[in-house]
Amino acid sequence: MSLKEQLFADLKEAMKQKDNILKDTVQMVRAGILQIEKDNKIELDDDGVIEVVAKELKKCCDVLPDYKKSGRTDLIDELTKRCEILKSYLPEQLTEDELKAVIAEAVIKTEAHSIKDMGKVMAAVLPKVKGRADNKTVGDIVKKTLQK
Repeated sequence: MSLKEQLFADLKEAMKQKDNILKDTVQMVRAGILQIEKDNKIELDDDGVIEVVAKELKKCCDVLPDYKKSGRTDLIDELTKRCEILKSYLPEQLTEDELKAVIAEAVIKTEAHSIKDMGKVMAAVLPKVKGRADNKTVGDIVKKTLQK
């Protein structure tokens, strides 16, 4: 079953169960997928769908600290559940040690020696970890590695 089919099945199940948070989250992702497909006149495969889910997850996680600052506990719980739902559609995330191994390999391959070579390393690493690691985390680890 493709990821798009899984989203549709989950949407139907959420409607039956009257789970508004799941329903709204799945509809948000499906709307993002549809928008990209119509704009680019393409049919997204699972990798494209994963990109949309990761983008929505990033938006969700970026807003969470603002809600915590403002003390909106009602929205924090909903947003936290929404983030967990989105994470369930992503492939298993790489651990920090696995990321460090991929980055170390890329540093050797690109012959990077200083922070100035960060772009080369990032270009080598990001396609390998697409959807399985946050770009900000990858960037932080690459910086630490190149500063040694």
